Amino acid sequence: MPVTTVLFDLDGTLLPMDYDLFIKAYFGLLAEYSVPLGYNPEMLTGTVWKGTAAMVKNTGEQTNETVFWDTFCAIYGDSAREHISHFDNFYRTDFQKVRESCGYTPEAAGTVALCKELGLTAVLATNPIFPMIATESRIRWAGMKPEDFSLITTYENSRFCKPNPAYYREICRSLGVDPAECLMVGNDVSDDMPAAGVGMKVFLLTDCLLNTKGKDISNYPNGGFADLQNYIRSLC
Repeated sequence: MPVTTVLFDLDGTLLPMDYDLFIKAYFGLLAEYSVPLGYNPEMLTGTVWKGTAAMVKNTGEQTNETVFWDTFCAIYGDSAREHISHFDNFYRTDFQKVRESCGYTPEAAGTVALCKELGLTAVLATNPIFPMIATESRIRWAGMKPEDFSLITTYENSRFCKPNPAYYREICRSLGVDPAECLMVGNDVSDDMPAAGVGMKVFLLTDCLLNTKGKDISNYPNGGFADLQNYIRSLC
């Protein structure tokens, strides 16, 4: 079955980054921004991680957004929901400084543009643990526009996370496509390559490779953006 749809991971794929530097900058700014509301930095950081873990374990009964805030409010109390707009505003303002911890490569936008030239559907398949406002910002940091993608997975519209196979199946259901006509492109062996398990083709981008478990990557088509573009052409 020919490929009709290309799924792109964002962090470390379309948006080059050192994950540890990104996390340090992100949590540092979030904690600083939230002190005026009485949030202890260490407790806030721990709570966000707990909310993230809950989203990763989400089994689909609720959106990731609901799961995150239910976890958050179980710790801080339900009145913390009044601060959701505060955190949304953080992503509009101080979060933009996190861009300094990320890189940029024009080949990323060029590859998404190539998909359009070939008549393929481009999907932004980033792990949906961030709200749309934060994800749209990171898309722009990578030199693209949200409109470049037919679907963007965020915590508002998703009920699963990587590496759960249900995350990839949910995307296919949303688009009405068969996994066999999809290609998943990502840099994380543990999170992105499991797409192969649902029948998708995969490509491991090695520019910012994440392979925390030291898996053999020779089983996956892999390389840089030039290799990826050649691979996409070969599937059309």
